[in-house]
Amino acid sequence: MSAAALFRGDMLVGRLLTGISRSPKAVVAAVVCVILLFAAVVGPYLTPQNPYDLAVLDILDSKLPPGSESMDGLVYWLGTDGQGRDMFSAMIYGLRTSLGVGVFSGLVALVIGTLLGLIAAHFGGRIDALIMRVVDLMLGFPTILVALMLLALLGQGLWKVIFALILVQWATFARAVRSAALVEKNKDYVEAAVTLGIGTPRILIGHILPNCLPPLIVIGMLQVANAISAEATLSFLGIGLPITEPSLGLLIANGYQLLMSGEYWISVYPGVLLLLLVFSINIVGDRLREVLNPRLGER
Repeated sequence: MSAAALFRGDMLVGRLLTGISRSPKAVVAAVVCVILLFAAVVGPYLTPQNPYDLAVLDILDSKLPPGSESMDGLVYWLGTDGQGRDMFSAMIYGLRTSLGVGVFSGLVALVIGTLLGLIAAHFGGRIDALIMRVVDLMLGFPTILVALMLLALLGQGLWKVIFALILVQWATFARAVRSAALVEKNKDYVEAAVTLGIGTPRILIGHILPNCLPPLIVIGMLQVANAISAEATLSFLGIGLPITEPSLGLLIANGYQLLMSGEYWISVYPGVLLLLLVFSINIVGDRLREVLNPRLGER
């Protein structure tokens, strides 16, 4: 990537940070995102137990209310679930999985969609028509419905969920990049690069792509939030992650049947954490959209 492209990238980052800092709501949401990301990364060092290690679980500790103390002196500040797992530990591990699935599937979908969008915009003709018809087909169905159909065929599993989410997300990136690249490809700097004999890959990656970053950043943030919500929904319905894997959706499902019997914390606390995570990411993404779209104006 050229020095000019790197300079534009630095300018873009500075503009985004400045825009976020001018919105108290966005600042709070960004801080929450950073805290949750930090908790997910260093989770095993924060939690008092590994809630998915059967050797450390005791069925006698099941369904303990928040603030209870176990026989060995461990205080369960958020209570325990039906298997005797510390809810705080289970939620941190579930947060790791939810963020990991959302970020990884979003990044892979972004790469695939970006490459296909650039190819469609640059070559046009039948290649563009073919890629766009596939994009239209993918976007013509609700995301969760397509994911449900795929997992009904593939079965449960972490990588199967990630694969399904990648497959339903890439088309959004492809359409956005194609639209931005079609505007850029006819500008003078691209024509000058072609005249100088610069190769197509370098033109696409080094010249056109940097100018397509603004919509990609916003869409990427929102798609991560959508992927986290989709994974939680699929796991809640019992066709996402298996019960042996940590997931906020599974934690909510584990306590759903117990809400009416008084053990509210098993389902409510993971639900609040999921809501906080998705809500914060959406607020930051919406603020970035305002900053990068001059028509919306600065608030």
